[in-house]
Amino acid sequence: MSEIVTIKNDFLTVEINSMGAELHSVKNAEGKDLLWNGDPAVWAGRAPILFPVCGGLKDDKYIHNGKEYHLPKHGFAKLYEYEIKEASNDHAVFCLASNEELKKMYPFDFKFVVSFTLCRNSVIIEYRVENLSDGKMYFSFGSHEAYATPEGIEEYSVIFDMPLTLYNHLVDGKYSAINSTLLIENKNEIPLKRDFFIHDALIFLDIDFKAATLLHRASGRKIRVDFDGFKNFLVWTKPDAKYICFEPWCGTPDGETCDGILSHKHSISVCEPNKHFSRRHTITFD
Repeated sequence: MSEIVTIKNDFLTVEINSMGAELHSVKNAEGKDLLWNGDPAVWAGRAPILFPVCGGLKDDKYIHNGKEYHLPKHGFAKLYEYEIKEASNDHAVFCLASNEELKKMYPFDFKFVVSFTLCRNSVIIEYRVENLSDGKMYFSFGSHEAYATPEGIEEYSVIFDMPLTLYNHLVDGKYSAINSTLLIENKNEIPLKRDFFIHDALIFLDIDFKAATLLHRASGRKIRVDFDGFKNFLVWTKPDAKYICFEPWCGTPDGETCDGILSHKHSISVCEPNKHFSRRHTITFD
């Protein structure tokens, strides 16, 4: 049975589901939930964690050391119960460890540790991959938090800290396409439109920015996400849904022309034996 762990301070009350170590709710001091509610009639997710791949694999499979393995889109980390390692007033730690079942899909010995820490009006989420195997471990991970946009996404903008020129890398079905389209040129704002998400997500690869802010233009309400060290950034929703996802990823979907070898994947991360790899992102609710 999954368990809901609650951490809180004077600014935020945060619930985390041990199933998938997924954020379940983030309420401000007034009791307003700032996350999407996971309505299964629209999209049952709230903030799934992606590991050991982000996005889809070509034909849902990959090759490692000459052997073929199968993984679902976004991997398996969101589908399994995590062990609760710590739970205090403002801090919680969850761990998913390799086992025989998981090694049929992903042939590495590992620990995947996710921690949540409150600091005033911010939630700091850290991902730590520990390689317990004898050889190099190849992996991706990413976040997928869905923020509530009750007024509709077209009343919101994505704001960057500096003017940027950004190309959206299109998705053709489940695969990342080779071609891309210019989205903004020397601007720091993307006013959101439903049409952006008719096919899938906005995908920004090999980014040189480290933060993005979701701004409700009429009220000035903001959610800022800082993600230093992540290689790619996605924005996603379903057309006409009342949420928007900000997704810092260390990974990408397969392209249609990829060779399927895990170590050749674009943006793949690697961890040496008996070492660890970690990244964190911070969500600040203003």
